[in-house]
Amino acid sequence: MTLDTAWVRAQFPAFAEPSLAGQSFFENAGGSYTCQQVIDRLTRFYTQRKVQPYAPYAASELGGAEMDEARTRLAAMLGVATDELSFGPSTTQNTYVLAQAVRDWLSPGDAIVVTNQDHEANTGPWRRLADAGITVREWQIDPDTGELDLSNLPALLDGAKLLCFPHCSNVVGAINDVAAITAIARDHGVRTCVDGVSYAPHGFADVGALGCDVYLFSAYKTYGPHQGLMVIRRDFGMTLPNQGHFFNADSLYKRFTPAGPDHAQVAASAGMADYMEALSTHHGGPAGAAAARHAHNLMRSAEVDLLQPLLDYVAAKNSVRVIGPTDAQRRAPTVALALQTHAETTAALLAPHGVMAGGGDFYAVRPLTAMGVDPDQGVLRLSFTHYTTQAEVDQAIAALDQIL
Repeated sequence: MTLDTAWVRAQFPAFAEPSLAGQSFFENAGGSYTCQQVIDRLTRFYTQRKVQPYAPYAASELGGAEMDEARTRLAAMLGVATDELSFGPSTTQNTYVLAQAVRDWLSPGDAIVVTNQDHEANTGPWRRLADAGITVREWQIDPDTGELDLSNLPALLDGAKLLCFPHCSNVVGAINDVAAITAIARDHGVRTCVDGVSYAPHGFADVGALGCDVYLFSAYKTYGPHQGLMVIRRDFGMTLPNQGHFFNADSLYKRFTPAGPDHAQVAASAGMADYMEALSTHHGGPAGAAAARHAHNLMRSAEVDLLQPLLDYVAAKNSVRVIGPTDAQRRAPTVALALQTHAETTAALLAPHGVMAGGGDFYAVRPLTAMGVDPDQGVLRLSFTHYTTQAEVDQAIAALDQIL
């Protein structure tokens, strides 16, 4: 079924905001617009339920119930048990806390594997484990394509304990075969941690089917509030040292959140489930947990159709190097372009044409350096989601044609 883009955009107040009229948003990889369902829940919590949750009075019970609803429904959509999903202030913070637990789980001389395809938030905390005598091995990208070669992985995994890699890089855009990678890791007895931040805005992954031990992503990039979501499977999470209060050690979803949760934002995250369910049912799909799979397929199909013309246009420019694959089926609609000019300056030139995009290194210094791109010059990044229209892509191409 074709995505009803008009209906989709009606779910996002930004598209009815006068100050944004005529502006095409192409920096979604840095944070998406927020859907009305999340805004409504956040407003309701702050106006009706801004009390300490889980106390024995009505406002508190309702607040706690909505927090529980968010965890229950989103965990089901991700294909995992309710207590395997936890909320934290950001994915960066969640990764850091998890790395501290792994630091105590490992012993000096143990090995972990990271990649140089990652956003720094998913590689820096793991690399710092070298301070504790942990051996850090690097699964390196191809310097021309930016992609990871699965044939290079088995040798790196011999004797390792943990593999950390992205579902999708925030500059390369290539979608890694997570299920295949985790299967290889399991065959070597290696645990896996997947950074899903750059993939999740294009549809929730079925984490249960992917087979990874940890999966992290950000709500503020998936149409929600500024929260980090972390799935950690029970058999791994209960093996790691508790990072929360000692009296919460038996609670899986509290073990890796040393700070108290942001009650309102956790509750508002249920609006992400509302949106995915509404998106599915509006297009004739199922409600409930299965809605996420139908919504995922609708979103990806619409994005691929919009992405290929943009990739074809920039790939034909001699002055432009497209980072990552030029086949829309193999990547997310996060398109990084290495130019002959300073990327941030170029992004500023797009603004008068009504195109909101960014330039810089996007915390992806390692992959850019590995591909021979000067991080100081950076890349121009055009990123969109399923709510983007063909007219907006055409607007971006026309603007690029004026400035490149």
